[in-house]
Parts: sequence; structure tokens; C-alpha cells
Amino acid sequence: MTDAPMTDASSSPLSGNVLFYNQPEPLDPARHGGLGVNAADKPYAFVGATNFVPLTVTEFAAGALSFPVVFMGDQKQPVAVMGLRQGENLYVSNEGDYRPDAYIPAYVRRFPFVFADDKQNSRLILCIDRGAPIVTEGGETPLFVDGQPSDYTKMAMEFCNNFEQERLRTEAFVQLLGELDLFETRTANFTPRNPDGSAGEPQRLAEYFAVSEDKLKALPAEKLAELRDNGALGQIYAHLVSLLGWDRLIALAFQRSAQTPSAANN
Repeated sequence: MTDAPMTDASSSPLSGNVLFYNQPEPLDPARHGGLGVNAADKPYAFVGATNFVPLTVTEFAAGALSFPVVFMGDQKQPVAVMGLRQGENLYVSNEGDYRPDAYIPAYVRRFPFVFADDKQNSRLILCIDRGAPIVTEGGETPLFVDGQPSDYTKMAMEFCNNFEQERLRTEAFVQLLGELDLFETRTANFTPRNPDGSAGEPQRLAEYFAVSEDKLKALPAEKLAELRDNGALGQIYAHLVSLLGWDRLIALAFQRSAQTPSAANN
């Protein structure tokens, strides 16, 4: 894949809706030559606005240590489940601190940069979220130096290039699972305890797609060997192990709920 252009991009018809980004603009030295990025005390506070974040397939193992990795929607988009309710993220405190022991998805780390799809010219264009609070005129880390991309911008472009390659690899992985008919619909449930200790009425937390262990076991030996050799089998097992993380989410939700009343009284 070629590097994304950054000049004469503002006239290109771009498409794509991206989580977290409010005002993405094609990066252009004529338009953004004076912009820079300031360091933030809580750089990942914006993640607190959502309860899921997209993951690439190569992040499954690292993500599995922190949260459930599931597939969502018609496209079977892999995501990290970070909360039980829409708009609530249990890995970001009310003060905007990201849990230090939790994995930070690459989707989050690339912010405020992102690629936009220029379908007319069959290319990707590097954009920056002009609405991000850390992006300001005269920011401490400039985007351009003497009209050329700064080292910071070059690193951002490389990161986004790598992310795009991983995104395409993830699409191929999901397509392969679909072709093998390995997906099944699952639900995450929680059974509360009544005051007397008996089991209460089960509550459904979420419905999602996951790999069926039964379908996986039923694959021919040569197909399993193929999945093993191309690395897909390891990613599948990382996904399956991650589903144990629903219990951790429930525990974090109880912890958050217990902290809220005391915080409100202070």
C-alpha cells in the first residue's frame, strides 16, 4: 500500500464514519501548517464515551487479558467489550483515567489521526480530527516543519499504514471464519443473588457472535492444520479464552456502582 497523500486532498470526496472522530479533515500543510498537538494528562478519556472498541485480529491475544473479544453486527466486526451499558466504559474512570492494567487498542492509540477513503481516486488520505481538544494552533508538537510533515506526523502516518494493513488482515480473517461457517450467536447472562442467597432471575447482558467450539472441532483435520499453520487457530483460541472476561466486566460494574454513591456524597 502506498503512503496516504496529504496535499490537494480537501477537494476529494471522502467517505467513512469513524468512532471518536468529530471533525476529521484531510491533512494539508496549506491548511494545517500552524497546527500542533499538546500533551494531555488523561489522553484516553475520550474512550469513556463508548462501551466497545474495534480490534484487529493480531490484538486478540493481548486484548483477551483485559476484556471479552466478540464479533458484532452483520459484518462480524471484532470488538473489545469494555462496558455493559451503552455509553459506559468500565476501563475509564469518571475522572478520565484509563485502567493502567488494561490493554489499549490500536484503534484508540492512533487518535487523533485516521485514514479516510477516497473512493473516486481509489486511495486513502491521512486525516486529523480538527475537533480533538489536543489539536490546536501552535501546539507544542507541530504537525509540519517548514511545510513538510514533522517526525511526529511521519510516525502517525506509519502507524495508520500499519493499522490499515491489520484492518485488511482482520477482514480476511472474519471472511475465512464465515466461509467455514464457524460463527454462532451467543448471549452473555448474569444471574444475581437474592437476599436469601438463592439464585435470582437471569439477566441478559448482551447478544453477540462468537466462534462455535463444536463447529471448530467438527472441521476436517486438514482444515484445522491449515488454520494452525496460518495463525488463525491461535487467534480463535484467544477469542474463546477472552469470553471468560464477562465475569470481570460484571465485577467491574459492581465496583463502579459501589463507588458512585460514596462519590456523590462527597
